[in-house]
Amino acid sequence: MHERRLTGDELRLLDTMGRGPDGRSTDVDSGGGAPRWFLRSLNYCSSCGAELVAGIPPTEHRERMACPGCGFIAYANPRLVVTTIPVTDAGDAVLLRRGIEPGYGLWAQPGGFLEIDETVTEAAVRETLEETGLLVEPGELVGLYSRLEAAVVTLVFEARVVGGAARVTPEALEVRAYAAGSIPWGEIAFKTSYFALRDWVERRHPDTPLPDAFTGLEPF
Repeated sequence: MHERRLTGDELRLLDTMGRGPDGRSTDVDSGGGAPRWFLRSLNYCSSCGAELVAGIPPTEHRERMACPGCGFIAYANPRLVVTTIPVTDAGDAVLLRRGIEPGYGLWAQPGGFLEIDETVTEAAVRETLEETGLLVEPGELVGLYSRLEAAVVTLVFEARVVGGAARVTPEALEVRAYAAGSIPWGEIAFKTSYFALRDWVERRHPDTPLPDAFTGLEPF
């Protein structure tokens, strides 16, 4: 199957649409290909075992890691991170202080990578329970947030706390509920978390002052 190359006029139309709100959380330009650290994990063909080579295959119009022997293409696609903003009956947002890198000691919403054998909703519930001890019911989608540097797309649900009990876990040094006006903006771990929390506060607590910019420490 050949990918159709867009015409010059189509590329110009594409540029007029911009990167969308999910592009706020990334600091690199689009169109630069997969991060080099990601490509270092694509070494050998999973079909025949030959060494993969970077180039533009005949059926493609951008650089891929491909096998010169059997023609297999190792596509480099972003991973999906599924997270929640657990909300208490009082309307506070539950955050965790991370107990692992990246972002050790900083605050973020609970979440993690989607497993291949679960739905997005199941992942949101599982990750939140694993990391915080809280059982949540995912509701509205707060948003999607791209981080090209990390090759991830972060999906964020607003989620109602329906059971369990907050507790320290290997991934959480502390679990705490924050009123919208008390979120520790200067200690937020990731830009994806920063913009998700901003969007949630703007939606649920529109009169709450917000910081002008992300001031946390984004590891990459």
